[in-house]
Amino acid sequence: MEVSRIRALRGPNLWSRHTSVEAIVTCTEAERAIDNLPDFEPRLRARFPEIGFLQPTSHAEAISIAHALEFAALGLQAQAGCPVTFSRTTATLEPGVYQVVVEYSEEAVGRLAFELAEALCLAAAANAPFDLDSALARLRELDEDVRLGPSTGSIVQAAVARGIPARRLTSGSLVQFGWGSRQRRIQAAETDRSSAIGEAIAQDKELTKKLLNAAGVPVPNGRPVADAEDAWKAACEIGGAVVVKPRDGRQGKGVAVNLATREQVLAGYAAAAEVSAEVMVERYMTGHDYRMLVIGDHLVAAARRDPPLVIGDGTHTVRQLVDQVNSDPRRSHGHATSLTKIRFDDIALARLAEQGYTAASVPPKGARVMLRNNANLSTGGTATDVTDDVHPEMAASAVAAAQMIGLDLCGIDIVCDSVLKPLQEQGGGIVEVNAAPGLRMHLNPSYGKGREVGKAIVDMMFAGGDDARIPIVAVAGTNGKTTTVRLTAHLLAAAGNRVGMTNSDGVYVERQRIDTGDCSGPRSARNILLHPDVDAAVFETARGGILREGLAFDRCNVAVVTNIGMGDHLGLSYISTVEDLAVVKRVIVENVAAAGVAVLNAADPIVVRMADACPGAVTFFARDRYLPVMATHRAQGKRVVFVDGDAIVATEGTQEHRIALAEIPLTRNGSIGFQVENAMAATAAAWALGLEWAVIRRGLATFVNDAQTAPGRFNVFTYRGATLIADYGHNPDAILALVGAIENIPAQRRSVVISGAGDRRDDDIRQQTEILGDAFDELILYQDQCQRGRADGEVLALLRQGLANAKRATTVEEIRGEFPAIDTALARLKAGDLCLILVDQVDEALAHIAKRIAEG
Repeated sequence: MEVSRIRALRGPNLWSRHTSVEAIVTCTEAERAIDNLPDFEPRLRARFPEIGFLQPTSHAEAISIAHALEFAALGLQAQAGCPVTFSRTTATLEPGVYQVVVEYSEEAVGRLAFELAEALCLAAAANAPFDLDSALARLRELDEDVRLGPSTGSIVQAAVARGIPARRLTSGSLVQFGWGSRQRRIQAAETDRSSAIGEAIAQDKELTKKLLNAAGVPVPNGRPVADAEDAWKAACEIGGAVVVKPRDGRQGKGVAVNLATREQVLAGYAAAAEVSAEVMVERYMTGHDYRMLVIGDHLVAAARRDPPLVIGDGTHTVRQLVDQVNSDPRRSHGHATSLTKIRFDDIALARLAEQGYTAASVPPKGARVMLRNNANLSTGGTATDVTDDVHPEMAASAVAAAQMIGLDLCGIDIVCDSVLKPLQEQGGGIVEVNAAPGLRMHLNPSYGKGREVGKAIVDMMFAGGDDARIPIVAVAGTNGKTTTVRLTAHLLAAAGNRVGMTNSDGVYVERQRIDTGDCSGPRSARNILLHPDVDAAVFETARGGILREGLAFDRCNVAVVTNIGMGDHLGLSYISTVEDLAVVKRVIVENVAAAGVAVLNAADPIVVRMADACPGAVTFFARDRYLPVMATHRAQGKRVVFVDGDAIVATEGTQEHRIALAEIPLTRNGSIGFQVENAMAATAAAWALGLEWAVIRRGLATFVNDAQTAPGRFNVFTYRGATLIADYGHNPDAILALVGAIENIPAQRRSVVISGAGDRRDDDIRQQTEILGDAFDELILYQDQCQRGRADGEVLALLRQGLANAKRATTVEEIRGEFPAIDTALARLKAGDLCLILVDQVDEALAHIAKRIAEG
């Protein structure tokens, strides 16, 4: 067995809506059915008993080692605690070659699971050992390292539950909610509107105390100190027990509490100085340690925090008791779980010594042995929820503290005897204000009720009913995609939107190109969704991007499928037939929102069948309104767009909207059939988005299909009295559409300049010149700059083969290079002639043509 071409499908894809790893697996003849390997399955189950039932995708299919790999990769992740359920193995047309797809929750974990599953299968085949415990430990450890921590994760889960899209921007905790101009961002428990000044104030403990004191909020007295001796001096000034802590610390690091002796204060200063150059000493307030979580102007959660401790049993040592507590699966070394392991460090040993213990001591049964004075969860403490007990005046003090510091989200540390009474009545006070507070103690307290603090944060960030989405139109098909995308974007802009657009020419924001090249894949679409100046997005969604990585979005408002034709990269990536291709293009239809619309070409039976896969509504378009599917849809009162005489007509029930073709320059008074179809598709998309008909009409009238607006899309020029048409048509269906359009343009003599894309099938390349040879008098063949895997001259030879039975072409010439071929054609043109130039390097070729026209 050989595993190759592993891909991460990061969005809805050909197989499912799950994020998945896809691999190509090649099996030997014997491995194509594990029945040929009688000892394989027993060995596999001996090494991984939880692998589950091995079954093929179809009952007619034998269970291969590729299937075993699939279930092993899924099962290993599930046993490691990952929430995964989907997997699939499909045989390709190549004997022994399979596509294996397995869901992942974290990409790195999914990739490692594939690697370990392969090792497991090979070990079973070779009857070699496999360390299952080690494999699962590696997966768990990696999952804990890469997944979002509980605080950030709770916010993301709450957003997703509200239908708000979430995208992790880094390997850390920076997350974007929503798209485009409606996006918001968080970094752990900080929002993009958390004040940087407020955070700086919160880190400055002395300044925080001054501001809280000015607001009438009780705080412990104290001051900054210069060195260890000054710390002892400050402690003497305060009198009684003190707290020594970093002036700008967080998470309880370097904090020592309830210090009374000189030795304790000096040791506390040394610990604080390791964290910060500036250290504070303040009065130690007696009572319990409480954390109040303030979100916006509300107290949403409160917890009592208790220092880490163990309870003696008269048998085990302190260290053994700590090990027992740390074996709790809720505890880990970081913040990935609800509790943190208790640390055995100098602070813990010093606290033990104060109680007369060492790590090797055996405390009597029932003795409470403290490991620290401070109660932070990050140092091993526990939490008890007290939210429902907080006195209203105490809650008001916490909110006042947050507002005085200037934080929209913060944790208020309070020391007092009870939360049932106001602070002033019991001599308690606020000892610290924390930006980016941990949420673990509120989500999963050690005792008491967990609170939905993630939801509270999302509700603060987004008003009720706001899903933070912008309208998305996805366009797929064989031909017409780019023009439909451009026209749809133009209509949205006419409605006042700032539009982001991706297509095979580049990435555009508000008509400005910000990236060049073929940008019809998910990476470019994601960049548009990241852009803060985009109110609506229109994406050309190519076959390759869907196969390579899936969609860039979880769902779209409108999916447009223009047509499905021959020659659209068939034979690549195991897409061998038009039906295979349709399944790929259908992915955007399958992921239309429930309230969205699929705009489908009713003249294409394969496209029509996609309607059954749409979760939303369907609008059909076609020039012929009498097509059965059009007539039926219209009779049912549903939306259809068609041509009636000299107008595009859109109807729904008894409503009808007419736009004269003469008012749509793109169609040249309706003479260019494929542009009429593109105009209908864009009109239907705009209608689906709720644009007013006056706006749609104005947008159609103002769209200019020139080399600047739609490069390589039927751009028409005049050169010395002849007509030039430059187009990027590069498959037989596109050539047929171009020929049909050009037949409506009068000309004395017709010539065409053409090459062929090397990554197309031989028949597709030949078919292009078979069509052109019957429609043009002269053909000038040139070789593309990039042959895409073909040998030198191979494409030209295929193009010549297509002309073997040409009915019209009398002159055929081969030219090396695109620009020399264009120059050759231009030099032969006379007034009244027509020349179709099928460009390869679109921008460069159009610039070359413009230069020659300027030269006259």
